[in-house]
Amino acid sequence: MIVVTGAAGFIGSCIVKKLNDEGHTDIICVDRFRDGEKWLNLRGLKFYEFAHADEFVEPEILNSIFDEGVTAIYHMGACSATTEKNVDFLWKNNVEFSQILFRYASEYDTPICYASSAATYGAGEHGYDDDEKGIAKLMPLNPYGYSKQVFDEWVLKQMRKPNKWFGVKFFNVYGPNEYHKGKMRSVVHQAYGQINETGKMKLFKSYNPDFKHGEQLRDFVYVKDVVEAMYQLMNDKHTGANGIYNLGTGKARSFVDLVKATFKSMGKKEDIEFVEMPDNLRGQYQYFTEAKMDKLYQALPNFKFHTLEEGVEDYVKSHLEKDNPRLVFNQEER
Repeated sequence: MIVVTGAAGFIGSCIVKKLNDEGHTDIICVDRFRDGEKWLNLRGLKFYEFAHADEFVEPEILNSIFDEGVTAIYHMGACSATTEKNVDFLWKNNVEFSQILFRYASEYDTPICYASSAATYGAGEHGYDDDEKGIAKLMPLNPYGYSKQVFDEWVLKQMRKPNKWFGVKFFNVYGPNEYHKGKMRSVVHQAYGQINETGKMKLFKSYNPDFKHGEQLRDFVYVKDVVEAMYQLMNDKHTGANGIYNLGTGKARSFVDLVKATFKSMGKKEDIEFVEMPDNLRGQYQYFTEAKMDKLYQALPNFKFHTLEEGVEDYVKSHLEKDNPRLVFNQEER
């Protein structure tokens, strides 16, 4: 049995799709549906059982599931809103829930891959290096990043860990199944909607003299590459050590590049407008992120990422322009 937390969310549902493609349907999907459209992310996928996140962490349920046999855990469940201000809520969901699951993984020696975040790097004053010796120095800019940092540091201090464990720091992930995320959706999806509606795309102005408007840089990474990397880390025989890994492309690109790729994939003429950034974002805004990827390439030397243009084109043409833009398991493809 494979456990996927946050299974109805963006990256979690893409992991379920990847597992389906690899022949796995013995999956326990853990999440909270609430009253939004997250349930649509699981509608076309195959799994054994759905468990509500609040009930899943009850000892009698966890004991029963792990005694029956869990072969792998993909722990993606978390509050991922970088604007969330309720630190108690973040602590309960992102720290305490994760600690419970990691302890069970350690007790039963179950391989686990959990979601950290590039938000732990803060303003990047210490760079974007996933060398664990420097993790304690990081200064996240928001409570979400802090919650992820707290858990990373907690894991590293544990004397008892499973024989196979990985924390993955996601950079700017975009791709199918992010549609329920509201303002936290990728700029690609927001651009697709704005371009269809108005013919143009609005981007934030820069307030840093080192960056022109729209030239703020991010490490944009396609979700299909993210889940492929996690699957290979957990399943392939490789020489990579356990630990915390960056998951970006290692190549920062501008928001203008991203939007131009979206216009091109849609077959539309470029029209970009620069607008004021809300005051509440200016103090915690990152002008540059770029993952140092040496550790991943040491573990998976043949791994290939989509270029920004390739990823955006696949997202637009294979998903956003389709009647059903979500990932669906197709038995006939196997």
